[in-house]
Amino acid sequence: MGLVSLLFNPRRRKTALALAKAARERGMSVAEFTASLSREDLARYVAPDKKAPKVEMPDVTLFGLPPDADVTRADFIPDREIDEARQALVTGGWQPAAQLLSEIGTDWDRRVTLVRHLGEVVANDEIGLDHWQSERPGDADAAAVNAESLVQLAWQVRSGLGAEHVSREQFQKFFAILESAVPAASEAAVLAPEDPTPWVTMLAVARGRQYDNDAFREVWEQLVARDPVNLPAHSSALQYWCEKWFGSHELMWAFAEEGAAKHPKLAVLPLAAAHEAEYRGVEDAWRHPLVAPAVDRLLPWLEGEGRDAPGTATSRAYAARALVELGRGEEAVEQFRHLGVHADANMWAYGKKGPIVEFRKIRYLACHLAEKAKSTVD
Repeated sequence: MGLVSLLFNPRRRKTALALAKAARERGMSVAEFTASLSREDLARYVAPDKKAPKVEMPDVTLFGLPPDADVTRADFIPDREIDEARQALVTGGWQPAAQLLSEIGTDWDRRVTLVRHLGEVVANDEIGLDHWQSERPGDADAAAVNAESLVQLAWQVRSGLGAEHVSREQFQKFFAILESAVPAASEAAVLAPEDPTPWVTMLAVARGRQYDNDAFREVWEQLVARDPVNLPAHSSALQYWCEKWFGSHELMWAFAEEGAAKHPKLAVLPLAAAHEAEYRGVEDAWRHPLVAPAVDRLLPWLEGEGRDAPGTATSRAYAARALVELGRGEEAVEQFRHLGVHADANMWAYGKKGPIVEFRKIRYLACHLAEKAKSTVD
């Protein structure tokens, strides 16, 4: 059971805080300390089973965080140039998008991010892309956006609901649109053979069209041959290897471990894996041995080279969640300072009461742990 679950249960909350205090005294993480205890030793930290008074969560504004009422789930694009290119395409202006894609060059993570945003626009209105392709027939950038727009449209038709809540008609349209995305992505790949972007699009196609593991690996090999550390691609592939799609917990963790070893920015993968495992009911998912080292590898990158990189906001959301589970409240609060009011990362939407409530809940706990740590030192 994760620390978040523990802290929202009075008895378990006391147990978790006692463990966190004992771990700090020994210079260990909560996960390391708990793993070192025998069943009998651990039992000594379990709080008595009696009704405990409700704990009042701290005022988050005292920690330099925006008030609850300001938190929003609206999409936020921190990259101003990407946001401007997307906004221009909404009104039919394709030139800013074309220019920015040209300037991005081989910054593949940023290119994939921009193409995704543009694809979302085109999925809702094709006028900008129509003008683009009319003015520049055979343009590789326009072809990449076209392929991505078909994938975005397909998933809009399907919706993000579980399969049991998707109608037969929706599935038929979903598969038909994905079918058309295959030649579109292939065309984009031919027009720009060094570009991994069409292959990132194909990863989503492969998951939607239910490729078996071997067929998915064939797409993956094409991707990593062009960019072995592409963050959007690794995040997409992790979803495929989840138990809820076409993998298993073992395959998911193996993929996360392999990716995290490649580059510090990919250290977010074990955190995403823990989140997925918890969602599937795996107890102590956040105590997996990959989690704490991944956090320690990810944080310096977020504060350094990756501070303004595409995907950093989502990585900070996972980091904040993991730090709370590890009992590192002050560090979690720092991640929430960076996140500000934005609860738009998809991981927050896993909560039963919606992303805003989930964001606030974890933020409360970060402040609660930070406050407890400060009072202990004082």
